[in-house]
Amino acid sequence: MVVAAIFAVICLIVAITGFTSLGNITDPAEVADAKGFAWFWTFLASVAIGLALLAWWVARNHKEDEDA
Repeated sequence: MVVAAIFAVICLIVAITGFTSLGNITDPAEVADAKGFAWFWTFLASVAIGLALLAWWVARNHKEDEDA
C-alpha cells in the first residue's frame, strides 16, 4: 500500500511536469507527444492509486481465521 502510494506520487509529479512544460514547446507534433507522455503517467498514477486503495480495503476488511 505504501509503495503504491509513493509510486503514485512520483507518477503524478512526472505528469504535472509534463503538462506544465507544454507551453515551452512550439512544434505541434512534439506537443502531441508530450501530452501523450503526460497522460500516460497520469494513467499510471491512477492505477497505482487504485491498487493502493484496494490494498487498504483488503487490509481493513481482513478477518482472522477463528480456527487457528
